[in-house]
Amino acid sequence: MSAPLSPEFVNGEVSFWYRSSGVPAPGERLDGNTRADVAVVGAGYTGLWTAYYLKKADPSLRIVVLEKEFAGFGASGRNGGWLTGALAGSPERYAKTHGADGARRLQRAMFEAIDEVIRVAGEEGIDADIVKGGLLTVARGPAQALRLREELAGQREWGWGPEDVRLLSGDEMNDRLRVADALAATWTPHCARIQPAKLARGLAAAVRNLGVDVYEGTPVTAIAPGRAVTPYGTVWADHVLRCTEGFTAGIDGHHRDWLPMNSSLIVTEPLPAEVWDEIGWQGRELLGDMAHYYMYAQRTADDRIAFGGRGRPYLYGSRIDERGHTHAWTVDALWDLLVAFFPAVARSRVAHAWSGVLGVPRDWCSAVHLDPATGLGWAGGYTGHGVTTTNLAGRTLRDLVLRRDTGLTRMPWVDRRVRAWEPEPLRWLGVHSMYRLYRLADARESGGMTRTSVLARIADRITGH
Repeated sequence: MSAPLSPEFVNGEVSFWYRSSGVPAPGERLDGNTRADVAVVGAGYTGLWTAYYLKKADPSLRIVVLEKEFAGFGASGRNGGWLTGALAGSPERYAKTHGADGARRLQRAMFEAIDEVIRVAGEEGIDADIVKGGLLTVARGPAQALRLREELAGQREWGWGPEDVRLLSGDEMNDRLRVADALAATWTPHCARIQPAKLARGLAAAVRNLGVDVYEGTPVTAIAPGRAVTPYGTVWADHVLRCTEGFTAGIDGHHRDWLPMNSSLIVTEPLPAEVWDEIGWQGRELLGDMAHYYMYAQRTADDRIAFGGRGRPYLYGSRIDERGHTHAWTVDALWDLLVAFFPAVARSRVAHAWSGVLGVPRDWCSAVHLDPATGLGWAGGYTGHGVTTTNLAGRTLRDLVLRRDTGLTRMPWVDRRVRAWEPEPLRWLGVHSMYRLYRLADARESGGMTRTSVLARIADRITGH
């Protein structure tokens, strides 16, 4: 059915997260050539965290951050607000290169990064609506319930104890959150809700207060050893760090490095108390599910539900709709799924819809790299887990730039190399085939299948997910 839209409905305009403060205009841009110790390309979470930790470690460093739009314009200001400890990529893939212990160290570092973000936010006075309520993952159907238990068993094998994740009883599940048709659920404490734009803007302010130059409205047209080139001047630097995540495909020479995957969200009007009485959700947990075409959600600080999932997953040629406009059929599909989860929400309306892109490497695993010979470095490929992973990446890039031999620089994602995505039209066909198969698999499983549909397994093989 068509989603009911509020009279003040907004589509795009970056994201709902900027609605209260308004979409900021870009600040001061670069004016002429300049010299720096470190040039950071991109003022999203990765670039801002990297600049923050570098400047804190060595205040004498001259650091310049270059941003095409404004700080937090990309995924950092549009995501679902999950500060999650989930790895980008399976531990098995990291273990292939660095052993099981290496994969476990990376996972523990991700857990610790959640508290590190919360610590810095408190220290810097960043009010980002943070609540560490954990993550509730629900299974709506027998096949999903089987996958949930298989995932839990796998987590146990990788060292996740009951203090890290546990299966909830039916009463425990409903005491937290009442999801229609939910058969099973797990809960992990390793997740916190945030307001993404508030974190991005607060972090940008903290970086500026440390003395870092952040130039907005300054697109970088070329990156080469020792320099980052813009239409308004060149930044000459010993280190040039590419922190462009889902926008990386637009940089010369990097068109097939990471695929820009679209994700879309809707947010309801503020829900009245009687609706929350039916739903629960007093702990402000994050919510996900075990569908192949999965969803993600949070209860916002002003008592709305922000509900996300895949819309049009990929645009031909790695194109990006930069303003975040979302197609009507995506809004309708997300609304239908939201009401299926929470029938009481049918009495509300959609206030805002938006989309953004995330970076997906060919092996679906994040990576950090710095070439000491050229000074060129990068981090990204977060596959939707960037809110936390960017913090770990920023601290890792700091240690690599400062030539520190630390536990972070020995993590299995450092210097990880992966082949490029296929050229078009194979790239478009592969991604769209994958998600078409996932949708069909979910539809089949919703009829009561007790095991994962073979269609989903075919989709996994197509793109190596």
